[in-house]
Amino acid sequence: MIVTQILGNVHDDDPAGAYEGHHRERVVLPSDDLTKRILRVRTDHGTEIGIRLPPGSPDLRDGDVLAVGAGNIIVVSVEATDVLVIAPRTIGEALFTAHSLGNRHLQAQFFGPDSGIGGAAGRDVMVCQYDHTVQDFLDRHGVPYSREERVMGVPFRHAEHTH
Repeated sequence: MIVTQILGNVHDDDPAGAYEGHHRERVVLPSDDLTKRILRVRTDHGTEIGIRLPPGSPDLRDGDVLAVGAGNIIVVSVEATDVLVIAPRTIGEALFTAHSLGNRHLQAQFFGPDSGIGGAAGRDVMVCQYDHTVQDFLDRHGVPYSREERVMGVPFRHAEHTH
């Protein structure tokens, strides 16, 4: 089977709607594969699938529906990523941290206090993939953080840049 489009997302669509009662097969992907347009994968039930998305297609996300038929759906399930959730206490600490880590061309995502990612403190946070040098930087400068395994809704990706 070759998949050429994403049919929907079980997290976005009405849970009592189109996919209710369907048996789910999962395609488990690491976050790094979410930006790829061509993949050959196998579901947790052994079904082999080719994914060939056209240029301009959105990145794959956790919950994307790749196929529907005969009472079954095939859904993308993203592996958890080892991340640092950085929660600066002040705007100055946030700016210093973002500037320092930005100079390393670090891939980062930012979340507000209502995202549930900032923990009980409900802070704005910056999330980046785990890196021991970043952890060392945070420890040396006393910036609060936690190391977590999280399914990221959007893949980390390098931005193109020049100097």
